[in-house]
Amino acid sequence: MKYFEDIAVGERASLGHHTFTAEEIKSFAAQFDPQPFHMDEAAAAASPYGALMASGWHTIALWMRHAMRYRQAEDEAARARGEPLAELGPSPGFRDLKWLKPVYVGDTITFASEVVELRPSKSRPKWGLMFSRNTGTNQAGDLVISFIGSALVERRPGG
Repeated sequence: MKYFEDIAVGERASLGHHTFTAEEIKSFAAQFDPQPFHMDEAAAAASPYGALMASGWHTIALWMRHAMRYRQAEDEAARARGEPLAELGPSPGFRDLKWLKPVYVGDTITFASEVVELRPSKSRPKWGLMFSRNTGTNQAGDLVISFIGSALVERRPGG
């Protein structure tokens, strides 16, 4: 992870993509969001959605998996270059979570993150707050999820 001072508003990361299958949609729903339109094709066809669709929480969980894989790869590359790594602290939370369009079987969602605000922490001088607009876009270019996430990022020592 870069130090807080080395991050710029507008930095964008393409985190990767995922194609949703019926099996994984049903499996996730059975464990975490057991609504009929996530678990049964006939019930989904009779719903306002018209077909089996992924839970919004499933889509968010996959965004997180891709974000962590991206961060791990970035950290490994920085280590290989001999660069020091900042600590990524906990997230104080998120806001403005929106499920904008259904995610159906066969949809490929591309996940991204863009830094939208940086603010030094007033209560924790070792840390800065980074706010990111996080998104998922389907193969047709439609935004399907969007939220603003926040994280504490270590400030450069002596900075």
